[in-house]
Amino acid sequence: MATMSGPLKGFRILELAGLGAAPFCGMMLADMGAEVICIERPGGNPAAAAGHGVLFRNRRSVALNLKRPEAVAAVLRMCEKSDALFESNRPGVAERLGVGPDECLARNPKLVYGRLTGYGQDGPLAQRAGHDINYIAVSGVLHAIGRRGEAPAIPLNLVGDFGGGGLLCAFGMVCAMLEAQRSGKGQVVDAAMVDGASTLMAMWWGFKQQGMFAGARGSHLLDSGTHFYEVYETSDGKHLAIGAIEPQFYAELSAKLGLPPEFREQMNPKRWPELKAKLAGIVRGHTRDHWAALFEGSDACVAPVLSLDEAAAHEHARAREAFINVAGVKQPAPAPRFSRSKVETPKTRPQIGSDTAPVLSELGFSPAEIEALTGPSRA
Repeated sequence: MATMSGPLKGFRILELAGLGAAPFCGMMLADMGAEVICIERPGGNPAAAAGHGVLFRNRRSVALNLKRPEAVAAVLRMCEKSDALFESNRPGVAERLGVGPDECLARNPKLVYGRLTGYGQDGPLAQRAGHDINYIAVSGVLHAIGRRGEAPAIPLNLVGDFGGGGLLCAFGMVCAMLEAQRSGKGQVVDAAMVDGASTLMAMWWGFKQQGMFAGARGSHLLDSGTHFYEVYETSDGKHLAIGAIEPQFYAELSAKLGLPPEFREQMNPKRWPELKAKLAGIVRGHTRDHWAALFEGSDACVAPVLSLDEAAAHEHARAREAFINVAGVKQPAPAPRFSRSKVETPKTRPQIGSDTAPVLSELGFSPAEIEALTGPSRA
């Protein structure tokens, strides 16, 4: 793993194991070639078993019990030969364990210390428990997503945990590591999911300023308010996604479907409910695959709604090798892609603690020190 290639090759990052957004942050960094050493408690976290295998790919795993002083001392020593560390505990937990920013940067002033939380390191909610749904609720994102007259729709945990959390933290850490190369100084990266979710809404804040985002949920251009940006059910119970916003794309949609004259009033909000009902009736007349074939090669911005398995098998995904098999597990390939920096095929999640001895040895720990940290009587 120390020889992984990619644009982040040569960077060593310590990850204090967490759930959801945290391992996604680690996955993004590791996929890009960084040597990510995941420090996990012996035996691991049972909550991380389901669904987290892909997220923990490309790591080295070191098992240390941070409730033991000698394990804390080992982490601080590892910081001396690392570029960054990130954790996802509530504010103050890392400090109580003895691996907070002050302790870690004292060992390595150039270290970047990433802190990934829901509400951030300060503010009235900083110590409050929460999940993705809570973070996007208080940031205004959840209120904006859904159909008219219905409760807000839950966008899985993509906006808070992954986009506004893990990806934001990874981006912040890379920014800070680049800056540290110039300044020779590390710093703390405070990546809060409420901040990240709000940042993802930047365009909608712009719409709001222009008076284009003031109505009820499900009444706007991109939130199912229109007939030309909507998901429709097909005759076989599947769905078709239509996103023909621009005039030229809408014209092609109209021509392909042979839409009647009333559809020429594309941007008349008063006609949207009526036109949506008529378009729903048209789409319901045929199967999803019929429509996919009809719009093949078209710029009408129409696409079949695919399941995960169908998406992986789609000809475009196959041509780009967008999905890969790692030890029999289908998963997304590393992204983005680079013209010169080769990103390797990910390795499977290691057994917890399987790299403890070799990693510590590489970092200068003696056999006796390793035995003191890992021996059965000290587990």
